Amino acid sequence: MANLKSVNIDPKEVAYYEKLAGTWWDIDGPFWPLHKLNALRIDWILGQLKTQNQKQQPLAGLKVLDIGCGGGILSESLAKQGADVTAIDVVDKNIMVAKAHAKQNGLKIDYKLISVEKMVETKQQFDLVFNMEVVEHVVDVSSFIRSCNALVKPQGTQFIASINRNWLAFIIAIFGAEYVTGLLPKGTHHYNKLVKPSEIIPLLHDDGFELIATTGVAVNPIKRSMKLIKPTWVNYMLAAQKQSR
Repeated sequence: MANLKSVNIDPKEVAYYEKLAGTWWDIDGPFWPLHKLNALRIDWILGQLKTQNQKQQPLAGLKVLDIGCGGGILSESLAKQGADVTAIDVVDKNIMVAKAHAKQNGLKIDYKLISVEKMVETKQQFDLVFNMEVVEHVVDVSSFIRSCNALVKPQGTQFIASINRNWLAFIIAIFGAEYVTGLLPKGTHHYNKLVKPSEIIPLLHDDGFELIATTGVAVNPIKRSMKLIKPTWVNYMLAAQKQSR
C-alpha cells in the first residue's frame, strides 16, 4: 500500500477491507450478499448490453475494467462471459486473494494494485467499466467519477451500483442490515458517504454519458434472496453510455 497515493483512498476503508480479505469467497461468510447480488446483476448487465440471446461468452472481444474488484467476485463472472478483464483495487490483500482464486479456477484476469487516478494516467480505455459498490467508500465522489468516466471508450458503457442516501436507505441498508439482521458486518457503510443517483447522473452527463437504464434491488434478509425492482430508494444500479464527441 505504501506506493499507492490518491486523494480518494480512505485509509480507514482500506484497513476495514484488509481485515475481511480472507472471507471474499466464503459464500456463507460476511460477503454472501455480494455473491447473491452478483448473480442478479450479471443477468441485468447482459440485458442492458443486449447480449442475452447469445448462448456462449456474450462478452467475448470486449475489454473490461472492474474498479474496486475486491476478491474478484464480479471479475470472475465477467471473465466466464468471455470478457478480457482488467481488475483493480487499492487493498493488496484483496488482489492477492483474487489472483489466487482466479488461478485456482483457470481464469485469466489482469489484477492490478492501483488507484483509479493512476489507471487514468496509463491512457487505457475500456468497452465496459464496472464501478460497483465503490462510490460510497471514496473520499471525493466527483473526482472519482470523473476518473472512472475517462476510462470508458466512446460508445462504451459504465455500470455503477451503490446505496442511496435517505432515511429509508439508512434504516434498511445500515441500521437494519448491519445492526439488526447482521446481513453485513458492522461498519461496512457510513451514512454520510452514501451517494444519491441524482448526484452521480450529472457527473456522467458532464462527461458526455447518456443514462440508458436504472434499477433498484430489494433484499429479503430472512430468505437471503434479492430481486430487481423499479424504485431506487435503497440499493440501485445505473448504466450509462459514453457518446462520441
